[in-house]
Amino acid sequence: MLKDDVLRLLSSAPSPLSGQSMSRELKVSRAAVWKAMEALRNEGYVIDSRPGLGYRLLSSPDVLSPGVLIRPGQSVGNRVVCLEVTDSTNNECKRLAAQGAQSGLVVIAGEQTGGKGRRGRSFQSLPGKGLYLSVLLRPQVSLQEVSQLTAWVAVAVCRATEGLTGLPCQVKWVNDPLLEGRKLCGILCELGLDDDGRLDYVVAGIGINVSQTAEDFGPELSRTATSLGQHMDTPPLRSEVAAALIGELNALWDGFPVRREFYLEEYRRRCVTTGQEVTLIRGGEEREAFAEKVNEDFTLHVRLPDGSGEDVFSGEVSVRSKKGYA
Repeated sequence: MLKDDVLRLLSSAPSPLSGQSMSRELKVSRAAVWKAMEALRNEGYVIDSRPGLGYRLLSSPDVLSPGVLIRPGQSVGNRVVCLEVTDSTNNECKRLAAQGAQSGLVVIAGEQTGGKGRRGRSFQSLPGKGLYLSVLLRPQVSLQEVSQLTAWVAVAVCRATEGLTGLPCQVKWVNDPLLEGRKLCGILCELGLDDDGRLDYVVAGIGINVSQTAEDFGPELSRTATSLGQHMDTPPLRSEVAAALIGELNALWDGFPVRREFYLEEYRRRCVTTGQEVTLIRGGEEREAFAEKVNEDFTLHVRLPDGSGEDVFSGEVSVRSKKGYA
């Protein structure tokens, strides 16, 4: 849409833009640019206009728009689809992947009616309260390397959060970003295979709690979940969180898998699970263990009560010795 193109120019311009320069770049009339400008103002964008200087974007509403988020030429964010409501951004990404969408596509929704968590659980997706974002990636690597991607995404979420807010972000193995011991974000990576059973794509779904209150979470969930707004006087706009996250996902994808050592060091530094007594939960069975370290492949090495060691590849790991970690 022309409105998104005009917004993209305004949001990326370091100085005021004239209507003439925008109409020339977008190959439309100045009247069309003016109409797009008025449509943006009606949506809540504050745009200053001065004769002889041009237009300048002063502030934006809490609206998710491709015009602000698309990053032409980047590996991630070269195409951004923003939806008011969808069943799941992961599902929408997979639908577009089946239609031939390119790697780097980002899908964002203001609300999910069927948000998904790990192991078939639902993910709370209140309208306008969180950032619900999925990215489509088409890696040309081994399945073993792809299995590490979830941990890389957790690091990207932490880096985006810290860069935007200054809040220190940690990770509970394997992919739960935390603020002060409570879960800030859910991450779900899903694979797509072609007709020959080979890897076709990966969809990484990320749900970041932005402005939820304890009342929004409810009495049970509020004990283990948190939002950016609960740690700040004023939470950032969802579009700001999305822009920061897209930037970090782009850096991740440009470095995957060759920058493994960097992401492994970042992950180990942030991981709250190591050095703790934990409960391993798999197939309905619970076992006690001590989490010793994160291995080179991002699996978790634990020590069992009988002194034997084991590498944990999947399942639930609950930290027992730190209140708030689950």
